[in-house]
Amino acid sequence: MGLGTQDSLEEAREFVADYGTTFPMLWDETARSWREFEVPSQPAAVLIDANGDWIGRWSGEFDEAEVVRLLERAQAASTAGSG
Repeated sequence: MGLGTQDSLEEAREFVADYGTTFPMLWDETARSWREFEVPSQPAAVLIDANGDWIGRWSGEFDEAEVVRLLERAQAASTAGSG
């Protein structure tokens, strides 16, 4: 999910149109979400597991392979805990 907080809602819509995002985008005119997620600037990402725990956090570019590894580790832990 993407969180738009800067500029205006119209500019957020233009971003989605220009970049063809394939994930849900939410608009937060208060920027509270960025404060809660401790986002210092764009681009940034926070990876959260099914329990709401942070399992990864990046400012700037990040390695897609690292994201996949963290997701696989979280899924394995979740599967191990359910059996």
